[in-house]
Amino acid sequence: MTSSPWQLSYIELRGDKNIQCVNLVVGDKRRSISPQGGGMFLERFDERLSFAADQLTLEVRRRKMRVIRTTETIRVDLIEVQPGSGRQVIKRDKVDITLEVSSQPVSTDPGSPSTATSGGLTPTTEELIKQCPRFRILVVGKTGAGKSSLIDRVFGTNTTGVADDRPGKAKIEDGLISPQNDRFILHDSQGFEPGEGCNYDTVISFIEARKKEPHIKDQLHAVWFCFPVPIIQYGERLLETGAETFLEQSHEALRNIPTVVVFTKYDRLIRHVQVATDRVPEADVEAEAKQYLQTHCVEPIRRCLKDKAILHVAVSSKPDHQRGLDDLTNLTYDSVTESFTSKSNMVSPVPFAAAGAQRVEPGVKIQSLINVGKQSEPMHKVMDPYTHSLREYWRALASSTNFRGFTMLDCLGVIHTDIISVWNFYDPSEYLSSEEFRNLMVNMVAEVDAPTGSSPASTNLTRSDTFSGPFPLMTAAIVILPFFAGLALVRWVNESYQRLQNVHQEFMAYIVDLTHVLDILFALKGGEGGKKLTRRAIKLAFNAYYASSWMEEVHESIRQFRHTIMDRDEIMEKIEELVLASDREAHVTSAIKGISPVDTEQDEEWYG
Repeated sequence: MTSSPWQLSYIELRGDKNIQCVNLVVGDKRRSISPQGGGMFLERFDERLSFAADQLTLEVRRRKMRVIRTTETIRVDLIEVQPGSGRQVIKRDKVDITLEVSSQPVSTDPGSPSTATSGGLTPTTEELIKQCPRFRILVVGKTGAGKSSLIDRVFGTNTTGVADDRPGKAKIEDGLISPQNDRFILHDSQGFEPGEGCNYDTVISFIEARKKEPHIKDQLHAVWFCFPVPIIQYGERLLETGAETFLEQSHEALRNIPTVVVFTKYDRLIRHVQVATDRVPEADVEAEAKQYLQTHCVEPIRRCLKDKAILHVAVSSKPDHQRGLDDLTNLTYDSVTESFTSKSNMVSPVPFAAAGAQRVEPGVKIQSLINVGKQSEPMHKVMDPYTHSLREYWRALASSTNFRGFTMLDCLGVIHTDIISVWNFYDPSEYLSSEEFRNLMVNMVAEVDAPTGSSPASTNLTRSDTFSGPFPLMTAAIVILPFFAGLALVRWVNESYQRLQNVHQEFMAYIVDLTHVLDILFALKGGEGGKKLTRRAIKLAFNAYYASSWMEEVHESIRQFRHTIMDRDEIMEKIEELVLASDREAHVTSAIKGISPVDTEQDEEWYG
């Protein structure tokens, strides 16, 4: 067994547009860092890069003039980096370097246990993400089809680099990764317009090559064909000749690959129908638009595919006219789940990656979390402490013997990691993983032990340290938390798991409460593509749930829940009932309405 004091999981360099390439040099090994465009280079190491040196070297090659190139050597002393503190920025002349480094040694022996994250417990999501770190999607569409805005809306980014909708910019083999959401990888292809005749063979070859990849992470997980809805009266066509040919002949290539036809710019059709039916009082604009879509979009595609059933959805990606994105997300997730899972194993890394990558539909994330929780080995099997996972936790809550020697904080910490991994917020500062937020959640869960009918502490959401004029000035408001820092009042948190009575209550409350808080946070921040998560936004979502009748109802339901040790699945069913309740969306909407209109992009300290 060998080990190393340093592991690198992420590196990013931002500089000027004259930078042509960047190489990372560690010892005698040199690795190329992937270009992202605009002077940005980025690499995430799914298997952490281990090294023993106290210094990293970057070779930065620039183009000074047309034929003159220079290479600059940049050294980073690791004394400048604090291990285990998330991504840290180191500034050098003309460039910013972002690193994520760990100092914990990991075993390099094949098949040996992964590094423990909470007292020897390893999150389920760690293994799932290792098998498939990114959802790999191919998007095909002609120039002007609206691919960039579609990708940005669905995956919560604002710099995907989808060919900028200019012909000739995209190379289908180049996987594009957004720094704002590195849980998906995009392959972009131009359409089949005149002059793009060779693109047909390129796309087919790419799809066939990806099918042959031995590892699931390198295979193609989904395909979106994007066609702008044509306005026939303006002489527009849905399909060019090349597109018709491709659809007619692509059946074999696309076999077993989840494929969705996406009719983009649906809002344009709605406006056209509104104008056309303006003088008809009884006209149903939505019904007319759907009929038009069926006649001029769906049926032509079906004819090309020889009446083969197609998955299709109409979308609009404009910020003020968004529609259909939730349908596209659900349709894609369901198709991916059907293709990559079986009845005996509903937890495949590909649907998990798809659920985590999208930032549109919270229900998909919650369902993915439930699928992880429901899938488990039979309980009579002996459980290795190194392979404990969320699914075992959820179904073993009634038995303390499975976690002998672990504290409640150990066990809750791994569950916390699993749940926030599913939600995949743009959280470069890792506020959701911080000790402060974890402590807040433990303090909230401790309320489940409070006497029935007791009310939560007052949660005045904001304290303004500025004067207000004609309109409330809330940009400098401080969000006040209902708890003091730390866990001094939670006596059971450091108790050994098996010594705690009614341990299932704390576990159930933690899973449900954290899921609901993140559901509210997603509604508050999920649609803000590319914007970093702030502590202020987290505190607002936390307070909104803590002060709600929703939390009181959940805690009371958990207090009243009765089970027997032989019916451990009842716990899983109760958790599923609480997190997928039919009134979940209504509760989220109510919570959002109760939040004061503050600037959620402005950050602040947890306590201050």
